[in-house]
Amino acid sequence: MVHGYHVIWGTYGFWLPNDPRGSWSEFVASWELAKFGLTTRSPERRDLERKQWEAWRSAAGAALKFPAVHLNGLQARAVGTGFGAGVRKSGFTIWACSILPQHIHMVIARHKYKVEQICNLLKGEATKQLKSAALHPQAQYQAEDGKFPSMWGEKQWKVFLEDDRAIETAIRYVAENPIKEHKAAQDWSFVTPFTRISKSAWTTYH
Repeated sequence: MVHGYHVIWGTYGFWLPNDPRGSWSEFVASWELAKFGLTTRSPERRDLERKQWEAWRSAAGAALKFPAVHLNGLQARAVGTGFGAGVRKSGFTIWACSILPQHIHMVIARHKYKVEQICNLLKGEATKQLKSAALHPQAQYQAEDGKFPSMWGEKQWKVFLEDDRAIETAIRYVAENPIKEHKAAQDWSFVTPFTRISKSAWTTYH
């Protein structure tokens, strides 16, 4: 039985689904990006020679409609504030979260909403917070009707977690992710410490 999810989603233009270093994606959603290679499904990053990857990245990035989004520290904190608002509003249980410049990692407990809906709601709250704080990374591309381009990748990668060990492994992976990127460990107020999964036949956490 699924008790939680390890989800990953990127900011617009970063860690593309067909990144030759690997990803958990089984699809390439955009033809403009698909022509740069098939999806490379792998839970581990693949080490490439730096010049090789930069050449690929440059060519793929040129196909994007807008510049890729790279969150700075203030923007990352605003995203966290938005996530917190979404968690309180909908009663989500988040067991781990890391907000990186290019992508988000979360371990989310099962909820009455589908995981895709949870991610979309959290993305929306984060975007709302960035707008209200005048920190939206694509503000200069605001359309005449007031709309902003989406700062997030369209979909997310997800892994189903069915037992304590899988959940604990995912939490550890997410907690270590900022450190792997040479950043400080993160501690978000909306994260609930994981104890153990319920032994009941059907559980949602909210």
